[in-house]
Amino acid sequence: MTKENAGKDYSIAQRKLFLDNGAEIAYYDSHPHDGGAEDGITEVVVLLHGYCGSSAYWEQVVEELEQSVRIIAPDARGHGRSSAPGEEIFTMEMYAEDVAHMLISLQIHNAVLLGHSLGGYITLAFAEKYAKKLSGFGLIHSTALEDSEAAKENRDKAVAALEQNGIEPFVDGLIPKLFAPANVEALSDEVERGKQIGYGTSLQGAVSTARGMKARVNRAHVIERSELPVLLVAGASDKVIPMESAFAAANDLTVKVELDSAGHMGMIEQPKELIAAILGFVKSKQ
Repeated sequence: MTKENAGKDYSIAQRKLFLDNGAEIAYYDSHPHDGGAEDGITEVVVLLHGYCGSSAYWEQVVEELEQSVRIIAPDARGHGRSSAPGEEIFTMEMYAEDVAHMLISLQIHNAVLLGHSLGGYITLAFAEKYAKKLSGFGLIHSTALEDSEAAKENRDKAVAALEQNGIEPFVDGLIPKLFAPANVEALSDEVERGKQIGYGTSLQGAVSTARGMKARVNRAHVIERSELPVLLVAGASDKVIPMESAFAAANDLTVKVELDSAGHMGMIEQPKELIAAILGFVKSKQ
């Protein structure tokens, strides 16, 4: 597949919502017609992807998960098939409002919210404001900590690179760094697939999201004070969010899972193990 014809499958979203806040959100729904009722499925799990990703990041885990739970996997604004409104900064709070509007539109009043990387930052912003809409939440290769000063400088460099060279060279440099070093060659097809997904990110979306991640605040207290169960998943070889950052905030209700052969992309590097972690987490709180 070339960059030119990658567009048709950079997302698994098969439905769209026009939200009251003006955003157009594409999303995958495993049970769009009956919500899973015919199969006796009552639990809803919402999966939020990472930066320069889309709902397609979850394509290796969705088929098995949806046998037990209803899966909702949106494309974040500026990513995949969702629109990229013109704001200069896509804040984590703004993203969280998109999720809130989506759940209201779908008449989902209680869900487990799990976010990968950027999706984890959004999850924490949502849980801080809308905990009553959740039965649990989790971070997958993410952290409650804010950016360090060095990381903030890197966000600025990313914006400059994007504005100068466009999305494709940026994605080409980004995606291999998300995999464990041992997996870059061993999972070369998956790395290439990650790039194809990334090419679907709008330039506006990538720039505005980088600025939003730079501006995010420390939300360790959301986990530490949570009365809901929290799942934390970390990759032993993650060079983006090291394990000590992934596990930096916890309380007695926190479940920690280490993926020993993964970098930053457990849903692709160790999908079976991540499926087991998610289903185990959902089952444990029922």
